[in-house]
Amino acid sequence: MKKPWRKSLRENKPEGWQLIGEEEAYPKVSIVVPVKNGAAEIKDLLESLMRVDYDKDKLEIIVVDGCSTDGTREIVSRYPVKLLTEEKPGVNAARNAGIKNSTGEIIAFTDHDCVVPKDWVKKIVASLQDPEIGCVGGQILRYNDDFLARYADESIIPVMRIFKKKTLIEKISSPVYYPVGCNFAVKREAVEKTGFFDERFEYGFDELEFAERVCDKGYKILLTPEISVKHKHRSTLLGLLKQTFRYGQGGGLVPRVKGVNSVWSKWVLLSIASFALWFFAILFLILYMFLTWSAESLLTLSALLFFPLVGLMALYTYKTFKVGDGKYQRILAYPFIDVARSLAFVAGGIHRLLKPLSIKPHGKAFNPKLGAGIEKA
Repeated sequence: MKKPWRKSLRENKPEGWQLIGEEEAYPKVSIVVPVKNGAAEIKDLLESLMRVDYDKDKLEIIVVDGCSTDGTREIVSRYPVKLLTEEKPGVNAARNAGIKNSTGEIIAFTDHDCVVPKDWVKKIVASLQDPEIGCVGGQILRYNDDFLARYADESIIPVMRIFKKKTLIEKISSPVYYPVGCNFAVKREAVEKTGFFDERFEYGFDELEFAERVCDKGYKILLTPEISVKHKHRSTLLGLLKQTFRYGQGGGLVPRVKGVNSVWSKWVLLSIASFALWFFAILFLILYMFLTWSAESLLTLSALLFFPLVGLMALYTYKTFKVGDGKYQRILAYPFIDVARSLAFVAGGIHRLLKPLSIKPHGKAFNPKLGAGIEKA
């Protein structure tokens, strides 16, 4: 019995995709992995990529190293992959280098601290058969099962994207519904029309602007839980807060690049303004209380300080009893981590808003010859 998607592939076969008899000769897929100083994690990713169930003649793996100093290159060189060096900083510069040196009809992206399942590439290919879909984004789940890894997946502000159902979008309008770079694939034809990733976004919101341009060119984006990778979340609170600070820096760049009238710019600025107002109101009340020893200011301070925490505790209490797993520590711990992450995001956003904007070209036109000059191992 023929599967319905085979008929769809025959009728809407993109250029370069061939069919042989009853079985599909799948399109060539290029996997791009940006990395810098990822020696501690990248081996697990490469091992999982070696086990991917896909025609090896139709698969190329490109690792783009950002001048690592920890032995990353030595580890990567042991595997049958293409190893490049990109001296320009930022994950988007590395992604662009990978695109310029790729030959696949589909370009998939993941990160050095991820592990992909065997069927990852096949599911990506199957999801991109509709000619209206330009790119696909999957969900990212925890690799380890320690406390912070569980928090990253269970927080009301998940560290990575977790999709409950398939969603086809024509426009990115939600801060939680867009593809994330560590589990993301795009058709080459969409890149040709859209241009490269904006290299001004070095980290945080780095894939958002690109995905918006894909939609602007008339493509749809599929978000699906069926395509998943495991991610090694930060294992220390300090590491998590540093990561969130850098996300905030990326967010602070959005209004500088997109302008204040952009929906995303308004969301970022409103988030920064709200938390900044809350934080500075608390500081003012603390100062006022010490100067006046006013009972009213103490009550107001307590309400401002504890109301968000109490609200979050109530929410996590409900979730804990609904799940019924007996992990009651999330009720007390998760709210404080949520608030700390929010403040780290705001601090990163303010820092980036005040920093001069570098003059880099925005979304260069696609030109495969631009790969010349990139150092290969």
